[in-house]
Amino acid sequence: MKGHRILKSLLLAVDATDREAIIARGREVIRIECEALAALEGALDNSFVAACETILATRRQLVVSGMGKSGHIGRKLAATFAATGTPAAFIHPAEAAHGDLGMLVEGDTLLVLSNSGNTAELRPILAYARELKVPVIGVASHPASLVMDFANIGICLPNLREACAANVAPTTSTALQLALGDALAMAVMDMRGISTNDLRARHPGGSIGLQLTPVSEIMHGVRRLPLVPADAGMPDVLSTMTSGRFGVAGVIDEAGTLVGIISDGDLRRRFEVLQHASAAQVMTREPRTIPADMLAADALAYLNENKITCAFILDRHDTGHPGRPVGIVHIHDLLRFGFS
Repeated sequence: MKGHRILKSLLLAVDATDREAIIARGREVIRIECEALAALEGALDNSFVAACETILATRRQLVVSGMGKSGHIGRKLAATFAATGTPAAFIHPAEAAHGDLGMLVEGDTLLVLSNSGNTAELRPILAYARELKVPVIGVASHPASLVMDFANIGICLPNLREACAANVAPTTSTALQLALGDALAMAVMDMRGISTNDLRARHPGGSIGLQLTPVSEIMHGVRRLPLVPADAGMPDVLSTMTSGRFGVAGVIDEAGTLVGIISDGDLRRRFEVLQHASAAQVMTREPRTIPADMLAADALAYLNENKITCAFILDRHDTGHPGRPVGIVHIHDLLRFGFS
């Protein structure tokens, strides 16, 4: 609430014309960077392919380096590569000249970021990489520059004005570096065939870890399944629905295959025949189910999209009994784990 009051007081202090100008400037910066990204998309060529292949073939790790704002982007990209299957580390070029060059060894690949391409602090690490015969991927906006001279593979970024009115503050250039680095990381990840399980192993915590959790790790197992045979009478069905605390009963055939589901809605719709009906006569056939390997976040979306509160889980990879339920998940289970 305090934050809302501060925002309101600030807006009252700013003239409506000034507010429109502020919004217009914000939109202008975003538009400038979007146009630059579109130019970068069109400029990608075989040097991008060569860079991806070199990173993929790296025996040890990808070393990223850059100075100033390019260095900040480089740190982020090293983390992105490491998280998506490519061992990577960042070396600050100034620190490299004071002993950290030892972090670069034969078997590495060096990725260097520089807008001008002539950042003096990069010379020692570039020269050392050449001495070790470490492949250098240079990213700069000027083809005739220090970085490009040392690079085995040079990726030239579109040489465009910064979004800064004085054409000084790194904005457009860093947006291009970030996008190109992400493009390299994602392309190499695909080339490696990195799976969801591989990504989850690198993201065990936080919201990403949750999103990559399979529903099989959250579901209630076989012992908690509210199941009844197709010929069960309604007293047994009602008992199963209430004792299971899921508000539903799954109906199975003699082989244990899920053939239907009974919910509160089914009871209301067939109220007049409940006294003498069997489970098969009341159930909804072909119930919506969730595969055991579906990600929990996708399972929550599935429940919401179909306006249901729970669903039985099937192991589709069990070729002998693909229709046999192995668990059940309720929307409250997913919400308790932090999904929303």
